[in-house]
Amino acid sequence: MNNDETSSGKPVRHLLGLSGGKDSSALAIYLRDRVPEMEYFFADTGAELPETLEYIDMLEDYLGKRIVRLNAERDFDYYLKLHNNYLPSPKQRWCTVNLKLVPFEQFVGSDSVVSYIAIRADEPTRSGYISSKTNIKTKFPFKEDGLDKQDIIDILVSSGLGLPEYYNWRSRSGCYFCFFQRQDEWLGLRQNHPDLFEKAKQYEKTDPETGKAYTWNQAGTLEEIIDKAQNSKNKMTKNRKANKLIDNFANDDDEDDDGCLICTL
Repeated sequence: MNNDETSSGKPVRHLLGLSGGKDSSALAIYLRDRVPEMEYFFADTGAELPETLEYIDMLEDYLGKRIVRLNAERDFDYYLKLHNNYLPSPKQRWCTVNLKLVPFEQFVGSDSVVSYIAIRADEPTRSGYISSKTNIKTKFPFKEDGLDKQDIIDILVSSGLGLPEYYNWRSRSGCYFCFFQRQDEWLGLRQNHPDLFEKAKQYEKTDPETGKAYTWNQAGTLEEIIDKAQNSKNKMTKNRKANKLIDNFANDDDEDDDGCLICTL
């Protein structure tokens, strides 16, 4: 028996989940020839940015292997109804559980699996999603090989794929209405995808009996968030002008969102 075979003789599966973000994409490129038996999957929430879906298609072409799409029949709206139309929040992340974690473990089943996680060597406080199932083992190639953020950018650029276009105005992958977005990122959504911004607004509601507002952000409704972002836009633009894209990764705050790490890698 070798390392890629279980005691039953069944091959060990090697899995890499893609989010459409810079780190998981770079890891797929990095491991393409190192782990040729790799299986790739993408948990589509039904609320992805167009840029994300386009990038996944490009990555699939580059890898020369199918990226399995999960959640083909049950998207965000399906689970929203199951949760009585209550929006997810940092404290109630049912979206991550139902649209990312559960589909992953269903995809694995009872098979023996090695799951590859795109945590970098310069991220000492991040652990990623580590399943409690004994048949799922995790590996951190970037940590093991000492690759940091600049290395990841170099991998993407040298591959010819470059960075997903949403990094021009947003610091993370994930749903277009992700509640971890900063005020300026909501503004970026309205400017780049006004149709999606309007759809995000339609999810917000006020309970007619209690007057309680259910919004994407505790700071207020999206219209209020946009007003705040617009008021500070000139200052923010000035501060970020010199480091809008690649250099801006030095200031991204998705590294603090470990609970949704499977979404943002």
